[in-house]
Amino acid sequence: MNTATTHHDQPTTSSWIIGNSRLMIFNLLSAVTILLISGCSSLSQKTSNHPVSVAIMQEMVLVEGGTFMMGSDSETAKKSEQPAHEVSVDSFYIAKYEVTQALFESVMGGSNSFFVDPNTPVNNLSWQQAVYFVERLNELTGDNFRLPTEAEWEFAATGGNHSKGYTYSGSNNIDDVAWHAGNANNRAQPVGLKKPNELGLYDMTGNVGEFVIDQFDELFYRYSPKHNPSNAQHSDVNLTHKTTRGSSFAYDANESENFRRDFASQSILMSDLGLRLAKDAN
Repeated sequence: MNTATTHHDQPTTSSWIIGNSRLMIFNLLSAVTILLISGCSSLSQKTSNHPVSVAIMQEMVLVEGGTFMMGSDSETAKKSEQPAHEVSVDSFYIAKYEVTQALFESVMGGSNSFFVDPNTPVNNLSWQQAVYFVERLNELTGDNFRLPTEAEWEFAATGGNHSKGYTYSGSNNIDDVAWHAGNANNRAQPVGLKKPNELGLYDMTGNVGEFVIDQFDELFYRYSPKHNPSNAQHSDVNLTHKTTRGSSFAYDANESENFRRDFASQSILMSDLGLRLAKDAN
C-alpha cells in the first residue's frame, strides 16, 4: 500500500488544510448577508449568531433521539464490534457533510491535507488536531460544537428513527453511497457527491474516516451504559487510541458496514481521516 491506503494504526505523513462542505468555499461576508436577510428562526436558541455558526447550522440535521441495536453479532464482526446491544441516545444535531478544507481553513488558517481541495474533507488529520479545531471553532463563534459520540455516530449512520436497515449508510449497494477502495482511486473525494442516507447525511460510509469523541476500548460494548454511552477520556499519552468510524476510501466493502469500528493513535496523522461536527439539541 502507498501512503494513501493505510488502515488505522499506521502513521501517514503530509499536510493539513481546512473545512466543512456545501458551506463550500464560503466567505464570511456572504454568510453575514444570509444572516441579515433570513435571520436565525431555524436555529436553536442556544446557537450563536456568529455567521460561521449560522452557516454550519444550515448544513446540520436534527437527529431525533431513539433506540437501536449497536454493534453486530455477525460471524464477520470483530471482537470489538460485538455483541449487538440495545442503546438509546438523546436528540442531537450532526453535520450533513464531513468538515471540508474550506471550513477548517476558515478557522485554523491552513491545514496539512494530503488531498488538497476546498470541497474535499480535511484529511491527514490526528484526533488531537480534530479536537483543537473544534475548540478554536467554539472560541471563534461562542458556540458549542463537538465531535459526536460513537453511539450517536452509529445511530445517525444507520438512519436514526428512519432506518431501513441498510448494510451501509443509505444503501445495501456501497457504490451508491460511498467512496471506498473499489471506486475512490485511492484518494479522498469532494463531499456530497454520493447519495445521502435516510437522514440526508452524506459520506457516512467511506470517503474519509471520522473521529468520534470516544477512546477505543475493544471490550466497551460488553459493559457500556445503555443510555447515551460515551467512552470519552482525556489522555496525555500520545499513543492512546481513539475510535474512528465510517471506514474510508482505503477500505473494502466488507470492511465498511455501519457497525465497523477502527482506531488510530490520537497524535498520528492519517491521510484518510477527518471529522464531522455534532451539537447538543437542547
